[in-house]
Order: sequence, then C-alpha cells, then structure tokens
Amino acid sequence: MPDKNLLKAVGTKIKQIRAEKQMSQNKLADLCNFEKASMSRIESGQTNTTLLTLRKISTALDIHISELLKEV
Repeated sequence: MPDKNLLKAVGTKIKQIRAEKQMSQNKLADLCNFEKASMSRIESGQTNTTLLTLRKISTALDIHISELLKEV
C-alpha cells in the first residue's frame, strides 16, 4: 500500500471510530491536547502521525491502539 493511501486509511479509521462514539472532531482534539486543524490533517491523511500521537488518539477514543490499524 502506498504511503499516502496508508495515511488516508488510518485517518479514515480514526474519523469512523470518532463518529461511532458520537464525538466531534473538536472534542477529540481537545482530549488529545491538539489544535482542531491538526486533528483535521490527521483524519484526512495529510500528515504522517507518530506512534505517540496514535496512542493519544486511541486513549481519547477509549480503544486499544491496534484498533486504529485493523483492516488498514
């Protein structure tokens, strides 16, 4: 899978889980101590996020980090 597609797939997975939990992008960004613009770039696959960032996001979503990489 090309890098760009992988970033988009992970971002889409974050967005999907966030929506399932009825959480706004602003709320998730706040819980992670990120700017909303940063969360938007992550969800749209425009930035190569770090493992530590993925851990913050998974913690805020109350899921195991592996959930963000399933079926990607």
